[in-house]
Amino acid sequence: GLITLNRHAESRISLEIVAMASRVLCRVIGVARRHVVAGAATTGRSLSVSTASRAKHLTATTAGSNGNVGLITLNRPKALNALCSPLMVELAEQLDAYEADPEIGAIVITGSTKAFAAGADIKEMAPKTFPGTYKDNFLSDWTKVASVKKPVIAAVNGFALGGGCELAMMCDIIYAGDKAVFGQPEILLGTIPGAGGTQRLTHAIGKSKAMELVLTGGKMDAEKAEKAGLVAQVFPADDLVDEVVQIADKIAKLSTPIVMMAKEGVNKSFEMTLQEGLNYERLMFHATFATADRAEGMAAFVEKRAADFKDN
Repeated sequence: GLITLNRHAESRISLEIVAMASRVLCRVIGVARRHVVAGAATTGRSLSVSTASRAKHLTATTAGSNGNVGLITLNRPKALNALCSPLMVELAEQLDAYEADPEIGAIVITGSTKAFAAGADIKEMAPKTFPGTYKDNFLSDWTKVASVKKPVIAAVNGFALGGGCELAMMCDIIYAGDKAVFGQPEILLGTIPGAGGTQRLTHAIGKSKAMELVLTGGKMDAEKAEKAGLVAQVFPADDLVDEVVQIADKIAKLSTPIVMMAKEGVNKSFEMTLQEGLNYERLMFHATFATADRAEGMAAFVEKRAADFKDN
């Protein structure tokens, strides 16, 4: 019986790997086609700029040594970057643009020095009713960040409260300025987190600390957030964005399909048992041997030279 169950589990995971490998292959073919048509690899960049030019609540540009980092800056200064539906629509559109751009290998989301995002826009939310929020599945379309395949990094200065903290936690890595403040204060407004605060925060810092923040509406500074595991590293506030772009640039120079596979492997650890996760990881590892970038990376190591990844 156990052997049969294990075989079923391995079969299911194998199917997931095949599907994932198919998605990566489709992406590689798409990249090749764009390069053939565009020649000079500017198609995706035009898409990013045109999307940003319509945005009212954020700015978007490219950064990094080769312009291969997408940089999104939330821009509602009077509201301390409070998240509203129009902003989240613009954010989703810009993320789609960077996802489609073959020259972008990593994405950074940041805000101002005062606030990454001080929460959801309460003025927008206050009039809502249960039938309306339930029927429209309110907030379900705010989670685009979590479904992006390329690495998304949060550079958090100032307040990251409520929806702002939840947005940061949707990203793959959080870096913080030394004056950053995190928290889920929804309880003080007579409600609870609705975009992942009770779930992602618990995964990140454990039940007891998450309970303390969620039940009291308290705050956690950057130093404590780093110690708790919510934040990867803390930088001086004035240096934060530059430091994070450098890290994103390092990631963007690697093989994009392999980076995507590594990201998916880590994310699966939150959704599978340990044994399922180990099986999934091993099959993902095996799948890398179907890529030219794996062969190039190992050849470069043996030959003691820098690898020249081609995203295939």
